[in-house]
Amino acid sequence: MSSPTPVRVLRTIRGMATSDGAGVRLTRVIGGPSLPDLDPFLLLDEFGTDRAEDYIAGFPSHPHRGFETVTYMLDGRMRHKDNHGNEGLLTPGSVQWMTAGRGLIHSEMPEQESGQMRGFQLWVNLPARDKMTDPKYQEFAPDHIPVTAPADGVQVKVIAGEVGDTVGPIVQPATDPVYLDITLDARAGWSYTLPDGHNAFAYVFEGGLEIGEGDDARPVAKQEMAVLGGGERLTLRAGDTGARLILVAGRPLREPVMRHGPFVMNTKQELMQAFVDFQEGRF
Repeated sequence: MSSPTPVRVLRTIRGMATSDGAGVRLTRVIGGPSLPDLDPFLLLDEFGTDRAEDYIAGFPSHPHRGFETVTYMLDGRMRHKDNHGNEGLLTPGSVQWMTAGRGLIHSEMPEQESGQMRGFQLWVNLPARDKMTDPKYQEFAPDHIPVTAPADGVQVKVIAGEVGDTVGPIVQPATDPVYLDITLDARAGWSYTLPDGHNAFAYVFEGGLEIGEGDDARPVAKQEMAVLGGGERLTLRAGDTGARLILVAGRPLREPVMRHGPFVMNTKQELMQAFVDFQEGRF
């Protein structure tokens, strides 16, 4: 059996400043002009500020259909509610994987008036067969998300996927996702085997590191995303100040995407029907 081939950095992308919801300031990494999508991923936003005015207005009630939203909180708290009676509080270190399916209307509102708010929201497409399923949530507090130390100076929080014998709590057979929060001490290194055929990216939010092996190793700085490809064996090595990053991978769906705002379907007719159903109160 041959050994996995090394992963290369295909390109690096720096996010674009934008706002969403009621004026919340964000950095959009996937979903902008530089990278409209990375099948099955439709959007990646990083939010991070200690200025309450940048986020306190939150994300008032808004609809979704046809995809999943993944909110991972690093700092701060976010209260979420929907029109089906679901409600919860995301605390630091918690994750919510929401399958919007056939549709819901929800809000995400910060709970405090000051302090830091930091985290990520990822949108993951659903296959055509699952777009009209009932909405559901997979929500886990930090003490239900396992942490492992696979090498010296390396700590990995496993949200989805596997690292050795450590398995993340999120399950989604359609895209078989990997979602890891990786912390590397200064000059620490680690190699990880990505699932065969998955599209993958790494986003560095603290410090900096090199990705790749030998002459193919490339530096990736803070607030840069590396689109990965070419193999399965991903090699990371932190710089002098260490690094922290999210590593995300998923099986591509290779289906037509018709999207507008909060609706992601396969055809124009389905997209138009989503607007009609929302306007007529069928979410």
